[in-house]
Order: sequence, then structure tokens, then C-alpha cells
Amino acid sequence: MTLPSSVHPPQRVLLGPGPSVIDPAVLSALARPTLGHLDPAFLVIMDEVRGMLRQVMGTENELTFPMSGTGSAGMETCLVNLIEPGDPVLVAVNGVFGTRMAEVARRAGAEVTTVEQTWGRSFSADELRAGAGGKSFKLLCIVHAETSTGVLQDLAAARTVADECDALLLVDCVTSLGGHAVHLDDMGVDAAYSGTQKCLSCPPGLSPISFSPRASAVLSERKTPVQSWYLDLSMISNYWGSDRAYHHTAPINMLYGLHESLRLILVEGLEERIARHALHGRALVAGLESMGLAPRVAAEERLAPLTAVAVPQGIDDGRARSFLLNQFGLEIGGGLGPMAGNTWRIGLMGAGATRHSVTLCLAALRAALTDQGQDPGVDPLMAAGEIYAS
Repeated sequence: MTLPSSVHPPQRVLLGPGPSVIDPAVLSALARPTLGHLDPAFLVIMDEVRGMLRQVMGTENELTFPMSGTGSAGMETCLVNLIEPGDPVLVAVNGVFGTRMAEVARRAGAEVTTVEQTWGRSFSADELRAGAGGKSFKLLCIVHAETSTGVLQDLAAARTVADECDALLLVDCVTSLGGHAVHLDDMGVDAAYSGTQKCLSCPPGLSPISFSPRASAVLSERKTPVQSWYLDLSMISNYWGSDRAYHHTAPINMLYGLHESLRLILVEGLEERIARHALHGRALVAGLESMGLAPRVAAEERLAPLTAVAVPQGIDDGRARSFLLNQFGLEIGGGLGPMAGNTWRIGLMGAGATRHSVTLCLAALRAALTDQGQDPGVDPLMAAGEIYAS
């Protein structure tokens, strides 16, 4: 057998729905010497990660730390720790990840009620209220930033209806954390999860979670064991807390990377970072619209770090994305579910939210349209430039 050579992946510009562009400082942090997961020096790093994560998530919650696993592990962590068999749970579904929350809740034994919305739209309080039907629920689950559609959800509406339902509010912040304002305490969020590979600009592999005191009380008052041993917060919190009780071997070097990514966010400033995402998101949309490419989401409900745009009639989705990858080393995402084949998802997240990314993406998309015989006849960089000049 001939052994393969060592790994030398090609250079890509990751402007899809995740993973995102990684800052070189984060990549450098990943390569630092591995310590033992109970080494005193590593325990200091853990404490610093928790402190910075609380700042970025806008919370004083004691139960705040990254889970070992991707964002979906964070989703499952929140649901299996808060749900016991037979619990009534209301899930708002307007995309892939609302659908996934409902499925995980069912597998955890919940009696799930879903309230449905058209993909590409957010929920109003009245729509959530109608879905609740005047009933009480243990949890109201909703996606803050729906990665599959590019929709940003108003959490004030969700908190209002959760109060009416006597429910804890569980929120998916995977694509919003680090790119939109996420103030868990001010927003009244009881449980939240995110992922490192989006606006935090860290490789995939960790999922920050946070439980409010109310959610922590529900966990401590459980009558049945948590369904998943690996994701059981009653045990994992003893490792992240003062007891330092062994549960599983932490992904040491990934935590180095998260430490650096959080540090870079706080050096930049949260407000400045959110403003940066908003600016480049507006410039991208202006350039897209100048070429006749229509955003899938209305401006008032649109994510800044992730733009969903309709694939024009007569353009082959797969051929266009292959052209971008092969000719420009540029990755954007295709659509999911009912948006498959007719939608492009363009991410400007973290280190990828730059004018250079906007310029490259617009020029490459113009070339991809021309390659299929649809020359837009305009320079989209002029429209984007007007946003930067304003």
C-alpha cells in the first residue's frame, strides 16, 4: 500500500454559510503545545474562555461554557438537559434548524407542537401566539439567525409569548453570535447555544452554551437522568466549575483557538464588530441588486452576516458555484429544503466580513453569470462603493 502524502488543502475563500474565514492568529493558536486537560495552566485558559464568552454572549450566567462538539451538539445539549419525557415543547419552524430542533426535542421525549412560517420570513408575536393556542409549554424554541434562509428573528416577540406560555425561552444563536447583537440577559433568553465556525471565526468543533438561573434550576430539579451521558450538564459543569471533576478529555487545542477568537472580538469591540458586519452586508446586497440578483429576505428581517439571494432564471446553480470555486477559489453555499437549487447563501462572517470579500464575491458572481450567457452589463463594485462612501 502506498501511503498518502501529508495533507495540503487548497487555499479557499470561505464565503458560504460556514465554516468562515479563520484569522491567522486563531490558526496559530491551534498549533500551540497541547497540555493535559487538568494541567493548572490549562485551567487558567478555561477560566479566561468562560469570562470572555460571557462578555460576547451578554450574560452573567454561571452555566456558560463551550461544549465539545459542533453547533448541533449545542442544540442537543440544551434540549436533552431541559426536556424530560412528556414535557410540552413549542418549536418555531421557518427553516432547517427549527425543523432540527423539533426533531431533537421529539427524540428527547417531548410532546412537540410546531408553529410554521414561510421559509424566508420571521415570526411576529401574534403568529407565535396563534401557534401556542393558549396552552402552557415548558420550552419555546426559536432560531435567532436561521442559517438556511438568512432570516433574523426579533427575540422580544418570542420572549413575550414565552411569558404568556409559562415557558423557558431557548434560542439558536449559531449564526448571530459575534455578528449581531446577542445580549442574553437583556433579551430574556433562558438557554442558548452557538457554534465556533460562523461569526466567531474559529474552526468548527465547539459549541458555546449558556443557561440562565431559571434554566439551571430546571436542570437541577430533574426527576429523570439526562438522556445523554456525554452531554449531561450536571456532570460537565463540575469540570468547568471549581470542582474540576473529570468528565471527558477536553479538545485542548480547539479551546486555544476559541480563546484567541474571543480575545480578538473583544479587542475589536462588540459594537464595532456588529457595525462592521452590517456595513459589509449592506454593500454586498447593493452590489447584488445592481446585477438584478434579488435577496430572499426583506431588509427588516435580513441577517447581516448571511445573505440569501435568488438564483436567476436560466442560471445553473451547481455550475455557477463550481465556477466560483475553480476560477476564484471562492466558496458560497447553495440553498436547502425548498430553497435548494434556487438560492445562493453568501456569508460575510467574522474575519471574512471585509471589503475585500465583498469585492471578490461581486466580481466573481458577475463572471459566473457571464459564463452562462447572462452578462449583467453593470459593475456591481460601483453600487457597493456607494455604500462605503456614504
